[in-house]
Amino acid sequence: MRLGFYLPFAETLDPAANARLLALTRRLLEQPLPGVTDLVPGYVNLYVEFDARRVSQARVERWLAPFLQELPSADQGRLVEVPVRYDGEDLAWVAQATGLTPAEVVQLHQKPTYRVFATGFTPGFPFMGPLEPPLRLPRRAFPRPQVSAHQVAIAGHQTGIYPLPSPGGWHLLGTALVQVYNPRRPEPFLLEAGDRVRFVAAEGPTPPLPESLELLPEKPRHPLFRVEAPGLLSLVVDQGRRLGGRLGLAAGGALDARSAQRANALVGNPPEAPLLELTLEGPQLEVLAPGVAAFAGYGLEPLLNGEPLAAGQSFALCRGDVLAFRPTGVGVRGYLAVAGGLEVGRFWGSASTDLRGRIGRPLRAGDVLGVAQPRAVRPGFALGQPSLRVEGGETVRLLPGPQASREAQRALCAGPFTLQSGDRMGLQLAGPQVPGGEVISEATPLGAVQITPQGQPIVLLHDRGRMGGYAKPAIVHPADLPRLAQLRPGQKVRFVFAGAKLS
Repeated sequence: MRLGFYLPFAETLDPAANARLLALTRRLLEQPLPGVTDLVPGYVNLYVEFDARRVSQARVERWLAPFLQELPSADQGRLVEVPVRYDGEDLAWVAQATGLTPAEVVQLHQKPTYRVFATGFTPGFPFMGPLEPPLRLPRRAFPRPQVSAHQVAIAGHQTGIYPLPSPGGWHLLGTALVQVYNPRRPEPFLLEAGDRVRFVAAEGPTPPLPESLELLPEKPRHPLFRVEAPGLLSLVVDQGRRLGGRLGLAAGGALDARSAQRANALVGNPPEAPLLELTLEGPQLEVLAPGVAAFAGYGLEPLLNGEPLAAGQSFALCRGDVLAFRPTGVGVRGYLAVAGGLEVGRFWGSASTDLRGRIGRPLRAGDVLGVAQPRAVRPGFALGQPSLRVEGGETVRLLPGPQASREAQRALCAGPFTLQSGDRMGLQLAGPQVPGGEVISEATPLGAVQITPQGQPIVLLHDRGRMGGYAKPAIVHPADLPRLAQLRPGQKVRFVFAGAKLS
C-alpha cells in the first residue's frame, strides 16, 4: 500500500531551492531506507513515497531528519547541447501571440542555458526553464490527444522535449534531432534533473521512435505455454518499478494488486513473482509441460479443455491441455499465475510491461512462456475471492490531496461520476464540474484525482505520468484502488472523504 508526502523547498520557481532538493535526492538514494519506494523531485518539492506495509511515515520522517538538518551542497550538473529543427506547428501561432517574428521566437528560445528542474510525465521528459519572459504562454486550453515523439515545446515558464508519443498541452516549436530516451541503450536517459541544456538550431532527419525493449526470452528454459490467441491485452506484471519516478519511469505493476497477490499465493509464489494480467478477453494457451496454475480476479472465467474451473483455486496442467478464458461481464482484470513464476527479463528491477515507456509488450500469437523456477506444488489450494458490486456502482474513499479545497471536496462528493474511459494510466470520469487549475509541475501520487481544464476528474493509476501541472484536490484511499481498476465504462462511482474534511 503506497502512501507519500511532499517535502516543500520553495513556493515559487527558485533555481537555488531546486538545486538543494536535487542534491538531497541524490544523497537519499545513496543511503536508501527499506520500504521507501520512490523519491520524485519536482520544481519546488520532493515527493517521498513509501510502502505502509513495510515502514511507517514516522520512521520515514526520522530517516529524513538528519539529511534535512545538513543539506548537501549542489553541483552544476552536466552541460548538454540539443540540436533542434525549428519546424513546430505552433511556431507561427507563438510568434503571433507574443508579437514576435518566428525568427525572434527561435532566437529567444535558444538564448538561455536551461536548467533541468525535473524529469517525468513520460520517461525522460525534461522539465526545463526558465523561459525568457516574452515566451511564457499558458498551456493550450484543450491538450492534443497525441503529440509525436521528439517535439520541443513551451508552456508557462517551462520548455521540454516529448521523448515518446503522448497527449500534451504545450506549444510545439520544433523537433529535437536526438533521442532523449531509449530503453534499449545502456544509458536510457539523455538528460537528468540538475543538468544544463543549450538548444542549438540545426537541420537533419527526425530520429526514429525508440524500439520497444523485449523482456520475454526468445527461448525459455522451461517452456509451459504456447500462445494460440493473445487475448485483448495480456501483459506480464509484477509489483512494479521502484525508485524510477525521478526519471519519469512508470511505477507499473498489477492494477488490482490484491487479486495478483491472491493468484501468486494460490500456487505458493512470493507476491513479487511475475504473472499475467488479463483484460476483458483472455488468451488461449496450449500447455507444453506439466505444471500448476491459478487464476484470481474478475472479468473472466478460466476454462481448461472447455470446462470451467473453480474460482480462486489452483489447478493442475498436463501436456496438451488448452487453457482459455470466457468473459463474465463483471469486472475488467484477472491474473494468471504459474507455480515458479514466469521467466521474463527485467528493466529497472521489474518485469512489468510499460506500454507507454516501450518496455515489454502484450502477448502475441506464437509466444512461448516459460517457468522461471520449476517446482513441485500440489494443485487444489483455494482462497476466497470477494464479490464485486455491479448495481449502483462503487463507493470509493478519498483522502485530501496536495491542492485540497473545500469547493473541490464538495464537488467530488456531489456525484455520482460515470467512468467514460480508462486504461492503465488513469480513469476519466464524467460528472459534476470540479474546481481545479494549474500548479507548478510536481510528482503525481498513485490514485491522485487530477482535475482537467474542463473540471472533470481523472484518477491516476500505475502507468500515469510521474509529473503533472494540474490540481490534485484528492487521492483515492490505497485500499480502494483495486476496486476502481475493475470498473467498466458506463459504471458509476461515488466519492466519500475518509480523511479530514476542510471546514
